[in-house]
Amino acid sequence: MKIGVCAPANRLNPAEAAAAEAYVAIAYPEVELAVHPQCFIDDGSHFAGTDEQRAAAFLELANDPGIDAIWFARGGYGSNRILHTILPQLNNAARAKSYVGYSDMGFMLGALYAARVGHPVHGPMMIDIGHQGGDLTINRSLAWLTGRDRRGLEPSLDGKPAAAFNLSILTSLIGSQWLPDLTDHVLMIEEVSEPLYRVDRMMFEMAHATQLKGIAGVRLGRISEIKPNTPPWQGTPEEMVTRWCGEMGVPYLGPADIGHDADNKVVPFGVA
Repeated sequence: MKIGVCAPANRLNPAEAAAAEAYVAIAYPEVELAVHPQCFIDDGSHFAGTDEQRAAAFLELANDPGIDAIWFARGGYGSNRILHTILPQLNNAARAKSYVGYSDMGFMLGALYAARVGHPVHGPMMIDIGHQGGDLTINRSLAWLTGRDRRGLEPSLDGKPAAAFNLSILTSLIGSQWLPDLTDHVLMIEEVSEPLYRVDRMMFEMAHATQLKGIAGVRLGRISEIKPNTPPWQGTPEEMVTRWCGEMGVPYLGPADIGHDADNKVVPFGVA
């Protein structure tokens, strides 16, 4: 199996790439990783190269019939800036692939799912080798991609269609053509590095988005690395999401084992 790696947002540290490649060589000898040089472009900007360079790298790998799947290198910010370029240029080879990532890659996964291109999957990325126990983290995505096992799947998945997003990415997609139709899907959300009042504000936007009225319910992943604010927020994230699910008119279904951490699980978009 040949897995392509590209970075549609921020650049990847070469040491992290080397560590992930070493793990794959030992644990998955049947896998060849094709890490695109674009992952390491440092032109002094926020991104792993210009919009044009990031789009070209993704299209090169996605449209290559010799590449079986795309494993995104990392998140950050920037993949939304290339959606309008890449979507019209994807070919039949791109439509046969799985695409794995999370965080900012939610822009890519959501747009691909909306366009019915390939098999988008929320799951750990190459950069997650940097966590303590990162080999176990990235193994969840690799095991899913290779079909070795499904033990890395989010445990609440029960045959119903699902999708998972970072909450700030989800709310950025609302009102755009890139937000997929999630009718009858269980929507899983998580967030990182935000004060709780901003999380509440994003949940308000989620709750009142016309595009999300048909979802089957919401599960809450981890709200981590919460930034303090004055005065401090009263109440828990679970109380918050329960409130907004009430206004949304959908059930709060409980926790989801996803988040910006080493325990992040795999959620295929649609039915696993």
